[in-house]
Amino acid sequence: MLKVYFKPNCSTCRTALSLMKEHTDEKIETIEYLVETPSAKEIKEILKMLGMKAEQLVRKKESLYKEKYDGKKISESEWINILVKNPILIERPIVVKDGKAIIGRPPERILDIL
Repeated sequence: MLKVYFKPNCSTCRTALSLMKEHTDEKIETIEYLVETPSAKEIKEILKMLGMKAEQLVRKKESLYKEKYDGKKISESEWINILVKNPILIERPIVVKDGKAIIGRPPERILDIL
């Protein structure tokens, strides 16, 4: 089964979801991560599957990032807590399948996991 963390009014997320539906018959679990915020444990698992640090998962173009976090020295565990408290800062969409994950930017990248 595929799992996708997405934001419904994000055009990149909608494109990625359409590509998934076009290219696979697998069941797709959609998680609106701004409504069902991932826990610190889930974020750690996603980061492990992505093979990246928490700061790399941060949307640096978000005004919240620019206002509060840009240029500050923040530890890995602090970033994880920031992402839990401010899920808008989580890069999207994230597709998870069979213990692997990928960020769908551009959306065509998700084809690599299908």
